[in-house]
Amino acid sequence: MSVNEYKGVYVFAQQVDNHIDEIVYELLQKAMDLAADLSTEVVAVLVGSEIKNKVFHLEEHGADRVILIDDPELKEYRTEPYAHALAEVINKFKPDVFLIGATAIGRDLAPRVCARVHTGLTADCTSLEIGDFPLNPIPGKEDEQKHNQLLMTRPAFGGNTIATIACPDFRPQMATVRPGVMKRSPKVVGRTCELVEFNPGFTPNNCYVEILDIIKEQKKTVNIQKAKILVAGGRGVGSAENFKLLRDLADALGGEVACSRAAVDNGWLPKELQVGQTGKTVRPALYFAVGISGAIQHVAGMEESDLIIAINKDESAPIFDVADYGIVGDLNKILPELTKSIIDAKNEGIED
Repeated sequence: MSVNEYKGVYVFAQQVDNHIDEIVYELLQKAMDLAADLSTEVVAVLVGSEIKNKVFHLEEHGADRVILIDDPELKEYRTEPYAHALAEVINKFKPDVFLIGATAIGRDLAPRVCARVHTGLTADCTSLEIGDFPLNPIPGKEDEQKHNQLLMTRPAFGGNTIATIACPDFRPQMATVRPGVMKRSPKVVGRTCELVEFNPGFTPNNCYVEILDIIKEQKKTVNIQKAKILVAGGRGVGSAENFKLLRDLADALGGEVACSRAAVDNGWLPKELQVGQTGKTVRPALYFAVGISGAIQHVAGMEESDLIIAINKDESAPIFDVADYGIVGDLNKILPELTKSIIDAKNEGIED
């Protein structure tokens, strides 16, 4: 079958316990951007049991069509039935692009689906766009350059370079996308979409696992990806005790504390608070980078913040290249004064 017969930008609408994951709304926004470039539709694939009541969330956030696969075998996530469901969607509806969140579920599911439908997969993408491939036509072979390809960008070689990958000869073009790197689609009340109910049938086999019990982990850490203000510290903070200075500033601002990998490796803060390539990608309204050198692995996780303020005693630190404002000096002196100024301003009724 020709790749030209594959149409539409599809999104796996991951849900757990009848709750649609935040990454789905980020994927829908990117899907709308890609679909506009391709003059095609956005399709969300919703898989689960007794989840029809969640379709309206997807239509309000950009889906032109929702393919609903509702079956008791899909109540909890299990690799085999979910992989079967998505593979059959691809075989029947033939999407041009298929996006999946790089969550724990997505990272387990996506490679199994792409293997079943014989296509490629680019994992943990941070950027997606439509363009020509190869990016630069080969001299003498300009007519071999392919247009309207999904260009999938991801960090490579430990974050030291950025790779742009395409899948020109197979369909669908599949990618998993790191949570937090795309903007969230806005809610548009009153939008409508086409609902297609599809069930390929599920026959349990020796690949179906039996779930004996589900124990939900009670996390005490905050979700830094939802914070509007983050005060992040790195190796330059010096110790776990010194993070109290960052906590005081975060409390004064109504924000949360985060950190770089160095702080996690030193045991100062838990990994759940780590920002960067091996941590979480964040885009708060305000990001303080305190004692953070600015390695590319960390910058990849926070460079989309609206406003970045760096505090570092090394005036040549790379973090100043991405910061909107920089303060060169000792954080042990700067942070207490900054925190005091904010508290004093609040007490005087100054809002901004």
